[in-house]
Amino acid sequence: MKSKAAIILLSTLLTVSVSNTYAATVDNSRPATEKVMNMTEEAKKARLEEISNRVNEIKAMDRSTLSRSERKAIRKELRSMNKESKAMSGGVYLSVGAIIIIILLLILIL
Repeated sequence: MKSKAAIILLSTLLTVSVSNTYAATVDNSRPATEKVMNMTEEAKKARLEEISNRVNEIKAMDRSTLSRSERKAIRKELRSMNKESKAMSGGVYLSVGAIIIIILLLILIL
């Protein structure tokens, strides 16, 4: 009986004392996309060339001598450049699942 009361008391205590945790807010305004939309074609080509040159510089670096914070900053820079270049290139991408569904629909129709 004591163990049953202890379990009920513990579960009630845990249920009542749960605190809400909030994840870090993410800015979904997509500044890279907005910046790209305002660029001309020549500016896009020039920016893609700058990104390509910077990536080649980073690849040529000796990252073993860098500190942990410097490596983290380089990773963050590469990710932002990757997002920016994807926003510039545009295009439509199909997943493998979508391709399979399209093929099955074509088989059923024809």
